[in-house]
Amino acid sequence: MEASTKSYVKPSSVLPTEEFNETDMRLHWNKYAERLGQKGLKIMESILLISDPVLNGTTISYELPNEGSKLEFESQMNALLGHLKGHLHNHDITIEVIVNEQAEMKRTYNNQDRYNRFLEINPNIELLRSTFGLDLKD
Repeated sequence: MEASTKSYVKPSSVLPTEEFNETDMRLHWNKYAERLGQKGLKIMESILLISDPVLNGTTISYELPNEGSKLEFESQMNALLGHLKGHLHNHDITIEVIVNEQAEMKRTYNNQDRYNRFLEINPNIELLRSTFGLDLKD
């Protein structure tokens, strides 16, 4: 009876450790934040969108403006880690939280601001936009 109630844990050698890049990581980070917003968890969504996470190997560094937001973030961090590990197929991912009281909030407000931010990350977006004749609508 006791043996049947124990949960099974996969050996860590079986867990995937595929490589991924910062763009993929940010995409899944933002999708997770959007999903939280749709569930009504607006505070956590805004904490995830305060700044851009930075990838260093399999460690994600995330800068927050104060200790309160760090505590809120850490209370939900395991769910975020599970989402990222599953979607990026890498179970070596860790998140390092940094509190920087002087951090300015990097929030984009309209489509032009978002486009400019994406253009900073990947200049090839301009080629894509011009090739397909796309424009920004507010």
